[in-house]
Amino acid sequence: MDFFAGVPDSLLKNLCAYITDHSDERHNIIAANEGAAIGLAAGYHLATGRAGVVYMQNSGEGNAINPLASLTDREVYDIPVLLLIGWRGRPGVKDEPQHIKQGKITTGLLDVMGISHEVLSKEEELAAIQIKQAAKALENNQVYALVIEKDTFDEYKLQKAETNDLAMTREEAIQAVASAIGSRDVIVSTTGMISRELFEARTAWGQGHERDFLTVGSMGHASQIALGIALEKTDRRIWCFDGDGAAIMHMGSMAIVASKKPANYIHVIFNNGAHDSVGGQPTVGLKVDLTAVARGVGYAATYSVSTKEELLRLLPVISSNSVSPQGAVFLEIKVRKGHRKELGRPTTTPIENKQALMGFLAE
Repeated sequence: MDFFAGVPDSLLKNLCAYITDHSDERHNIIAANEGAAIGLAAGYHLATGRAGVVYMQNSGEGNAINPLASLTDREVYDIPVLLLIGWRGRPGVKDEPQHIKQGKITTGLLDVMGISHEVLSKEEELAAIQIKQAAKALENNQVYALVIEKDTFDEYKLQKAETNDLAMTREEAIQAVASAIGSRDVIVSTTGMISRELFEARTAWGQGHERDFLTVGSMGHASQIALGIALEKTDRRIWCFDGDGAAIMHMGSMAIVASKKPANYIHVIFNNGAHDSVGGQPTVGLKVDLTAVARGVGYAATYSVSTKEELLRLLPVISSNSVSPQGAVFLEIKVRKGHRKELGRPTTTPIENKQALMGFLAE
């Protein structure tokens, strides 16, 4: 097996780093989403007759279900794929709230879809037997899954790590934008480091968190949550704090935002060209022109900055009520890869966060 595609996961970061260092870019593709990775593996099989490997966090099973049921399934095109699934939220193992439900249903979803699977052993000899069993299933054109627990793989540091020379950190950019918004404005922040850094900024400033919806799961959907609020609360500005990986995962949602022409909607993408929360694996964020995409789908105004000075000059313009009476505003902020090692996590529960926000919106 020499073709890999998927979305990186923190439980698989050591394996993903090893694959990155030992595969060329044509044979290891970090996909937009997990369903797209299944499609890539299917195309590889059609071209070569061999099975591809698709890696994902278990939260990505939902994105993968459609192509697994209607493309690779034995009753459709009968295409073999090896799935490597990081098991966040495994019952009995302490984890974050957004992983609990997915952890409970991880193997059940595989059972419902008729996908044979094993939890990969942490004992090398037994793991080798399981991998041979998986290979035999692939020879019979089956989809087979190896479910991966925490600390299954030894540590491996990525040698081909991509860096950028951008001066501004994401945390600096988040603090700059969050401190410039109006007192009645709302922020919907995407999963991962962005929500964590926003939460810590509010805490450091002695502020409450009622103005922020921290989307701790549902990667790629923050823009639509923000749109749903913006369309109902037209007297408030709604800011979506998005990441490049999340925006790319469901990029079609940008077209829906633009089509509704919400004059109170500001879409901010903090772009560091990496999946920062799960090991720093690269995205194509810094290789594509996201502002051109935004203009193409119909955002009324688009901006891109890469220094704090540019950002501070632009924020008063964007924050003004008259910036875009015709529709949504798009702001790309290019930032340096990485985050503080001591960065904490939100201390409120998702339900507490929801209730506080709804109370603020009702005022």
